Amino acid sequence: MDAWLQFQHTCNIAVGYAICLFAYWFVHRRDRIRRLNIDPQEPKEVRDVVREIMSQRVICREMIRMNPPAFNQLCEILEMNGGLKPTRRATIEEQVAKFLYMLGHSVTTREVSKIFGRSGESVSRHFHNVLRAMIELEEMFFVQPDGSQVPSEILTNSKFYPYFKDCVGAIDGTHIRVKVSPRDAPRYRGRKDYPTQNVLAACTFDLKFTYVLPGWEGTASDSRIIKNALQRRFPLKIPQGKYYLVDAGFMLRSGLLPPYRGERYHLKKYSRNPPKNPRELFNLRHASLRNAIERSFGILKKRFPIIASSNEPNYSVKTQNKIILACCILHNFLRGVDPDDEFQEGDEQHNENQFEEDDVDEDEDVRRGEWKRDGIAVAMWQDYHR
Repeated sequence: MDAWLQFQHTCNIAVGYAICLFAYWFVHRRDRIRRLNIDPQEPKEVRDVVREIMSQRVICREMIRMNPPAFNQLCEILEMNGGLKPTRRATIEEQVAKFLYMLGHSVTTREVSKIFGRSGESVSRHFHNVLRAMIELEEMFFVQPDGSQVPSEILTNSKFYPYFKDCVGAIDGTHIRVKVSPRDAPRYRGRKDYPTQNVLAACTFDLKFTYVLPGWEGTASDSRIIKNALQRRFPLKIPQGKYYLVDAGFMLRSGLLPPYRGERYHLKKYSRNPPKNPRELFNLRHASLRNAIERSFGILKKRFPIIASSNEPNYSVKTQNKIILACCILHNFLRGVDPDDEFQEGDEQHNENQFEEDDVDEDEDVRRGEWKRDGIAVAMWQDYHR
């Protein structure tokens, strides 16, 4: 009998403890809801947050880096082409707004949960929902040039046409910080004091990305990465007889034209001293045209601090790669639908990569590249002095 009374006493204590925990949770949740002005039964205030963002153009651009019409169009594309679905308590607009806010401000899920009145778990889940939908748009927004037309930026400029009429774009790499284990950190610690990945990208002269390859360690050279890009299952494509402009960190090929080494080729070096020979003139105009990729990187990082911050990311390398692709897709989308873009001008600080001497070989493709570059330089220099 004493054992039974002791058991009942223990049960009463357990029930009382459970009631106290529930009361504490309820009071805490009620106070949190009052602080955030959220209706516990229906997320009306969450919709009000999104509605307020969309109602004022200045707030919209500050919060999600685009104007309301562009946002609405993006939501439609993500639903129709990316497979994004609303959840029981979150609309597509809410999910996309939270995703864009995180990209544009490089904030944690905790900070976003305070703004939208959602749990950190919900914010994280919605972020990854939108991220997966964005990756589904990759083929839609990354369109590699076929070389059938001369870019208008070349065709309408006498400094570039007809010399660069076979050029289809510019290629370069940029370093973005990553989060890796201490064991892997040395492979990713290249030109920076912290681990980075070297992201290879190609763009057209209207500053749209046509190819993006993230994931390479920060110690990998541009030449090594582009060799891999040309041989992958889904490769970087160079149309027959065409070429990309690259910097001195890349090898010379018939489809890749770097500047002449040993000559001036940074634009700043020509500010007061005009070119003195065909090679310098080629390097000057080459740098002016190739600057498109550096401007593209500058705009991209200015708009999306999540890939520009020197702080350690909150995501794994695999997720960070998807975020980089998503940012480039959004960049291309906004280049076409947001003409009043305040992020139009940007220029990434670029440091020349050390060229790998092992990449110098005297095969036929290198000779074709040399003939092509020399022919452009000579024709350009002859016209320059007429």
